[in-house]
Amino acid sequence: MFPLGERAQFMDTSVAIQVEHVTKQFGDFVAVKDVSLELKSCDSIGIIGPNGAGKTTLVNLITGYYAPDRGSIRIFGKEISALSPPERVSLGMLRTFQLVHVFDNLSVYENVALSLYRRQTGNHSILLSFFRTLVDTRTRERVEEVLDLFHLSSLEGEQVGNLSLGDKKKLELAMIYVVDPEVMILDEPFAGLGDQEIDEILPILKNAVQKQKKTMLIVEHKLSKLTSIVENIAVMHEGAIIASGPCEETLNHPEVRRSYWKLDGCPDPKETK
Repeated sequence: MFPLGERAQFMDTSVAIQVEHVTKQFGDFVAVKDVSLELKSCDSIGIIGPNGAGKTTLVNLITGYYAPDRGSIRIFGKEISALSPPERVSLGMLRTFQLVHVFDNLSVYENVALSLYRRQTGNHSILLSFFRTLVDTRTRERVEEVLDLFHLSSLEGEQVGNLSLGDKKKLELAMIYVVDPEVMILDEPFAGLGDQEIDEILPILKNAVQKQKKTMLIVEHKLSKLTSIVENIAVMHEGAIIASGPCEETLNHPEVRRSYWKLDGCPDPKETK
């Protein structure tokens, strides 16, 4: 991954993600319909909408798991519509999934160190050389810094299979954060968690993002939690973005009231959807 300073020599760093008139169709079903979306560098946006609205399909298009039928996708000004997910990772984009992706048979520390090792070397197999890096001073300092930031220091020697779902979610976020991505894309990061667990993770994530000025896109159903961490909201309905912008303004948009809230009056922004 190119450091931001080096990438600035040949890429536009003012806009992190730019989606222009993107459409994705599966047979006769149009999952994403002429979507345009812009996320500026260091900003944050949440994507909401009912099941089947096209949210995950849009994220799959941005991250390279689907190719658009029409339209353009750029990261920092570079066209990426035809690039694979690993190629997009090399440009600074990393994603979490609804299901936690961690190694249950390794310790918390080893999971974070392995994520860093794989990013530094490009090697996606667990090799003996990885375990030699565990005692490397720079590796240990970086891993311990991130473990502390995500409140996992007390669990660094714990086997991941013994962790609660909430701690596994924090670990997965730490494994992305340790490699210093420019853009973090989180697909329902609070899925399966209770309010107390979410309320524990939210300030940790917010602090981590602000600390290193990350750009963040989140797909999430728990609206009351989402609006406490993102600056902007985009609302999808039947494959299209019907409104986007600052949270309160967007949630009170007439089309959002009609299509998303099914109300004629103003919604309660604190309601969980």
